[in-house]
Amino acid sequence: MTLLAHTGIVFGRCLRSTLRSKTNLFFGMLQPLLFLALFGPLLTELDMGVSGSSWQTLVPGVLVQLALLGGSYVGLGLLMDRNLGVLDRMRVTPVSPLALLLGRTLRDVVQLVAQSVLLVLLGLAFGLRAPLLGVLFGLLFVAVLAAALSALSYGLAMNVRTPPEFAAIANTAGMPLMLLSGLLLPMTLAPGWLAGASRAVPFRYTVDAVRQVFLGHYANATVAVGAAVTLALAALCLMGGARLFGRVRG
Repeated sequence: MTLLAHTGIVFGRCLRSTLRSKTNLFFGMLQPLLFLALFGPLLTELDMGVSGSSWQTLVPGVLVQLALLGGSYVGLGLLMDRNLGVLDRMRVTPVSPLALLLGRTLRDVVQLVAQSVLLVLLGLAFGLRAPLLGVLFGLLFVAVLAAALSALSYGLAMNVRTPPEFAAIANTAGMPLMLLSGLLLPMTLAPGWLAGASRAVPFRYTVDAVRQVFLGHYANATVAVGAAVTLALAALCLMGGARLFGRVRG
Protein backbone atom coordinates (compact mmCIF):
# COMPACT_ATOMS: atom_id res chain seq x y z
CA MET A 1 0.00 0.00 0.00
CA THR A 2 2.88 2.36 0.73
CA LEU A 3 4.30 1.79 -2.74
CA LEU A 4 0.90 2.40 -4.34
CA ALA A 5 0.34 5.56 -2.30
CA HIS A 6 3.80 6.91 -3.10
CA THR A 7 3.35 6.06 -6.78
CA GLY A 8 0.07 7.96 -6.80
CA ILE A 9 1.71 11.01 -5.22
CA VAL A 10 4.54 11.06 -7.77
CA PHE A 11 2.08 10.42 -10.61
CA GLY A 12 -0.12 13.32 -9.54
CA ARG A 13 2.82 15.71 -9.26
CA CYS A 14 4.21 14.72 -12.67
CA LEU A 15 0.80 14.87 -14.35
CA ARG A 16 0.12 18.38 -13.03
CA SER A 17 3.54 19.47 -14.28
CA THR A 18 2.80 18.01 -17.72
CA LEU A 19 -0.60 19.68 -17.99
CA ARG A 20 0.96 23.04 -17.18
CA SER A 21 3.42 22.68 -20.07
CA LYS A 22 1.18 23.39 -23.06
CA THR A 23 4.18 23.81 -25.39
CA ASN A 24 5.49 20.31 -24.68
CA LEU A 25 2.05 18.82 -25.15
CA PHE A 26 1.61 20.57 -28.49
CA PHE A 27 4.98 19.68 -29.97
CA GLY A 28 4.76 16.15 -28.61
CA MET A 29 1.74 15.65 -30.85
CA LEU A 30 3.00 17.62 -33.84
CA GLN A 31 5.31 15.03 -35.44
CA PRO A 32 2.84 12.09 -35.53
CA LEU A 33 0.10 14.44 -36.73
CA LEU A 34 2.35 15.58 -39.56
CA PHE A 35 3.03 11.97 -40.53
CA LEU A 36 -0.70 11.37 -40.86
CA ALA A 37 -1.51 14.62 -42.63
CA LEU A 38 1.48 14.85 -45.01
CA PHE A 39 2.64 11.24 -45.43
CA GLY A 40 -0.64 9.33 -45.24
CA PRO A 41 -2.22 10.70 -48.45
CA LEU A 42 0.85 9.57 -50.42
CA LEU A 43 0.01 5.94 -49.63
CA THR A 44 -3.65 5.86 -50.61
CA GLU A 45 -2.97 4.62 -54.17
CA LEU A 46 -0.03 2.39 -53.23
CA ASP A 47 -0.28 -1.39 -53.01
CA MET A 48 1.02 -2.00 -49.48
CA GLY A 49 1.16 -5.77 -49.88
CA VAL A 50 -1.07 -6.30 -46.83
CA SER A 51 -4.79 -6.53 -46.12
CA GLY A 52 -6.87 -3.45 -45.47
CA SER A 53 -6.55 0.16 -46.53
CA SER A 54 -3.38 2.23 -46.35
CA TRP A 55 -4.79 3.99 -43.27
CA GLN A 56 -5.19 0.64 -41.50
CA THR A 57 -1.49 0.14 -42.15
CA LEU A 58 -0.19 3.63 -41.40
CA VAL A 59 -2.18 4.61 -38.30
CA PRO A 60 -1.12 1.55 -36.24
CA GLY A 61 2.48 2.21 -37.27
CA VAL A 62 2.27 5.84 -36.19
CA LEU A 63 0.77 4.77 -32.86
CA VAL A 64 3.69 2.43 -32.17
CA GLN A 65 6.08 5.14 -33.37
CA LEU A 66 4.54 7.55 -30.86
CA ALA A 67 5.11 5.06 -28.04
CA LEU A 68 8.64 4.34 -29.26
CA LEU A 69 9.77 7.95 -29.62
CA GLY A 70 7.70 9.37 -26.79
CA GLY A 71 8.76 6.69 -24.33
CA SER A 72 12.42 6.71 -25.31
CA TYR A 73 13.03 10.41 -24.68
CA VAL A 74 11.18 11.02 -21.41
CA GLY A 75 14.44 10.45 -19.56
CA LEU A 76 15.63 13.87 -20.71
CA GLY A 77 13.23 15.53 -18.27
CA LEU A 78 14.45 13.34 -15.42
CA LEU A 79 18.06 14.09 -16.33
CA MET A 80 17.35 17.80 -16.03
CA ASP A 81 15.72 17.28 -12.61
CA ARG A 82 18.70 15.22 -11.55
CA ASN A 83 21.24 17.84 -12.66
CA LEU A 84 19.27 20.58 -10.87
CA GLY A 85 19.18 18.60 -7.62
CA VAL A 86 15.39 18.13 -7.68
CA LEU A 87 15.66 14.35 -7.77
CA ASP A 88 18.18 14.26 -4.91
CA ARG A 89 15.75 16.18 -2.71
CA MET A 90 12.99 13.74 -3.56
CA ARG A 91 15.16 10.71 -2.89
CA VAL A 92 15.80 11.76 0.72
CA THR A 93 12.06 11.91 1.45
CA PRO A 94 10.09 8.85 2.67
CA VAL A 95 8.85 8.29 -0.90
CA SER A 96 9.82 4.84 -2.18
CA PRO A 97 12.58 5.02 -4.82
CA LEU A 98 10.62 2.58 -6.97
CA ALA A 99 7.60 4.90 -6.74
CA LEU A 100 9.70 7.71 -8.21
CA LEU A 101 10.12 5.53 -11.30
CA LEU A 102 6.61 4.06 -11.46
CA GLY A 103 4.84 7.38 -10.90
CA ARG A 104 6.66 9.00 -13.79
CA THR A 105 6.14 5.96 -15.99
CA LEU A 106 2.41 5.96 -15.28
CA ARG A 107 2.21 9.64 -16.20
CA ASP A 108 3.90 8.88 -19.53
CA VAL A 109 1.48 6.05 -20.25
CA VAL A 110 -1.53 8.29 -19.63
CA GLN A 111 -0.08 11.07 -21.79
CA LEU A 112 0.85 8.80 -24.70
CA VAL A 113 -2.47 6.96 -24.67
CA ALA A 114 -4.33 10.28 -24.69
CA GLN A 115 -2.24 11.42 -27.65
CA SER A 116 -2.92 8.09 -29.36
CA VAL A 117 -6.67 8.63 -29.03
CA LEU A 118 -6.31 11.99 -30.78
CA LEU A 119 -4.30 10.33 -33.56
CA VAL A 120 -6.98 7.70 -34.08
CA LEU A 121 -9.65 10.40 -34.28
CA LEU A 122 -7.61 12.26 -36.88
CA GLY A 123 -7.10 9.01 -38.77
CA LEU A 124 -10.88 8.49 -38.83
CA ALA A 125 -11.25 11.93 -40.37
CA PHE A 126 -8.79 10.97 -43.13
CA GLY A 127 -10.47 7.64 -43.91
CA LEU A 128 -9.38 5.09 -41.30
CA ARG A 129 -11.99 2.44 -40.64
CA ALA A 130 -11.39 0.16 -37.66
CA PRO A 131 -13.64 -1.62 -35.14
CA LEU A 132 -13.86 -0.05 -31.67
CA LEU A 133 -12.59 -3.23 -30.00
CA GLY A 134 -9.60 -3.27 -32.33
CA VAL A 135 -8.79 0.35 -31.49
CA LEU A 136 -9.00 -0.43 -27.77
CA PHE A 137 -6.66 -3.40 -28.17
CA GLY A 138 -4.29 -1.17 -30.14
CA LEU A 139 -4.27 1.42 -27.35
CA LEU A 140 -3.50 -1.36 -24.88
CA PHE A 141 -0.44 -2.32 -26.94
CA VAL A 142 0.62 1.35 -26.92
CA ALA A 143 0.22 1.55 -23.13
CA VAL A 144 2.34 -1.54 -22.48
CA LEU A 145 5.05 -0.43 -24.90
CA ALA A 146 5.07 3.12 -23.51
CA ALA A 147 5.49 1.82 -19.95
CA ALA A 148 8.39 -0.40 -20.98
CA LEU A 149 10.33 2.23 -22.89
CA SER A 150 9.66 5.00 -20.36
CA ALA A 151 11.04 2.92 -17.50
CA LEU A 152 14.13 2.03 -19.53
CA SER A 153 14.59 5.68 -20.54
CA TYR A 154 14.51 6.79 -16.89
CA GLY A 155 17.03 4.13 -16.00
CA LEU A 156 19.34 5.41 -18.72
CA ALA A 157 18.90 9.00 -17.51
CA MET A 158 20.19 8.02 -14.08
CA ASN A 159 23.42 6.74 -15.58
CA VAL A 160 24.48 9.46 -18.01
CA ARG A 161 25.73 12.96 -17.20
CA THR A 162 24.46 15.30 -19.90
CA PRO A 163 21.46 15.64 -22.27
CA PRO A 164 23.69 15.35 -25.39
CA GLU A 165 25.04 12.05 -24.09
CA PHE A 166 21.51 10.78 -23.47
CA ALA A 167 20.30 11.96 -26.89
CA ALA A 168 23.23 10.30 -28.66
CA ILE A 169 22.45 6.94 -27.07
CA ALA A 170 18.69 7.22 -27.67
CA ASN A 171 19.12 8.30 -31.30
CA THR A 172 21.67 5.61 -32.10
CA ALA A 173 19.50 2.87 -30.63
CA GLY A 174 16.11 4.21 -31.71
CA MET A 175 16.64 5.04 -35.38
CA PRO A 176 17.55 1.55 -36.69
CA LEU A 177 14.87 -0.02 -34.48
CA MET A 178 12.26 2.32 -35.91
CA LEU A 179 13.34 1.76 -39.52
CA LEU A 180 13.48 -2.03 -39.13
CA SER A 181 10.09 -2.25 -37.44
CA GLY A 182 8.10 -1.34 -40.55
CA LEU A 183 6.25 1.41 -38.72
CA LEU A 184 5.45 3.60 -41.72
CA LEU A 185 5.69 0.99 -44.49
CA PRO A 186 5.14 -2.74 -43.88
CA MET A 187 8.16 -5.00 -44.20
CA THR A 188 6.34 -6.93 -46.93
CA LEU A 189 7.71 -4.22 -49.25
CA ALA A 190 11.31 -4.84 -48.14
CA PRO A 191 13.88 -7.05 -49.89
CA GLY A 192 14.47 -10.44 -48.33
CA TRP A 193 17.61 -9.54 -46.38
CA LEU A 194 15.97 -6.46 -44.83
CA ALA A 195 12.78 -8.31 -43.97
CA GLY A 196 14.89 -11.02 -42.35
CA ALA A 197 16.83 -8.49 -40.28
CA SER A 198 13.59 -6.91 -39.11
CA ARG A 199 12.54 -10.19 -37.49
CA ALA A 200 15.15 -9.56 -34.80
CA VAL A 201 13.39 -6.32 -33.81
CA PRO A 202 10.57 -6.83 -31.27
CA PHE A 203 8.65 -3.71 -32.35
CA ARG A 204 7.91 -5.35 -35.70
CA TYR A 205 5.76 -7.94 -33.95
CA THR A 206 3.98 -5.25 -31.97
CA VAL A 207 3.07 -3.18 -35.01
CA ASP A 208 2.02 -6.27 -36.97
CA ALA A 209 -0.32 -7.23 -34.13
CA VAL A 210 -1.81 -3.73 -33.91
CA ARG A 211 -2.47 -3.76 -37.65
CA GLN A 212 -4.29 -7.06 -37.29
CA VAL A 213 -6.57 -5.85 -34.50
CA PHE A 214 -7.35 -2.72 -36.52
CA LEU A 215 -8.61 -5.12 -39.21
CA GLY A 216 -10.82 -6.86 -36.66
CA HIS A 217 -8.63 -9.96 -36.28
CA TYR A 218 -8.11 -10.76 -32.60
CA ALA A 219 -7.34 -14.45 -32.30
CA ASN A 220 -4.72 -15.26 -34.93
CA ALA A 221 -1.04 -16.15 -34.62
CA THR A 222 0.20 -12.66 -35.50
CA VAL A 223 -1.72 -11.08 -32.59
CA ALA A 224 -0.68 -13.83 -30.18
CA VAL A 225 3.01 -13.50 -31.08
CA GLY A 226 2.82 -9.72 -30.96
CA ALA A 227 1.23 -9.78 -27.51
CA ALA A 228 3.76 -12.29 -26.18
CA VAL A 229 6.75 -10.35 -27.55
CA THR A 230 5.41 -7.01 -26.29
CA LEU A 231 4.76 -8.36 -22.79
CA ALA A 232 8.18 -10.03 -22.65
CA LEU A 233 9.84 -6.81 -23.80
CA ALA A 234 7.89 -4.83 -21.20
CA ALA A 235 8.97 -7.17 -18.41
CA LEU A 236 12.64 -6.94 -19.42
CA CYS A 237 12.54 -3.15 -19.82
CA LEU A 238 10.76 -2.61 -16.49
CA MET A 239 13.23 -4.82 -14.64
CA GLY A 240 16.20 -3.25 -16.41
CA GLY A 241 14.86 0.26 -15.86
CA ALA A 242 14.30 -0.38 -12.15
CA ARG A 243 17.82 -1.76 -11.76
CA LEU A 244 19.40 1.15 -13.62
CA PHE A 245 17.24 3.68 -11.76
CA GLY A 246 18.62 2.47 -8.46
CA ARG A 247 22.23 2.51 -9.70
CA VAL A 248 23.09 6.16 -10.04
CA ARG A 249 26.33 7.05 -11.82
CA GLY A 250 28.01 10.20 -10.62
